[in-house]
Amino acid sequence: MKKYILYTYFGILVTIPFVLILLPANFFDSGNSICLSVLFFDQECYACGMTRAIQHLIHFDFVKAISFNKLSILVFPLLIISYFKEIRRLYNILF
Repeated sequence: MKKYILYTYFGILVTIPFVLILLPANFFDSGNSICLSVLFFDQECYACGMTRAIQHLIHFDFVKAISFNKLSILVFPLLIISYFKEIRRLYNILF
């Protein structure tokens, strides 16, 4: 049962980048904020706009990404590094 869960997790991790690439860059641009800082205190936090910014970085729209969140330029490479470390860790366990 544990191997089945790990295979499913591995499959989802491998699929996520393709789904994000296939979605349009402005897919997450509209809608209400679900940030607790915005909902309770009406003040943006450091992570507000990060999802939208990362989606625009995936599509090489750097100007729009920086307009959503300036920290996305630092977070995106760290996200890629941690993503590949997790893929490699799971690959070593499964295969």
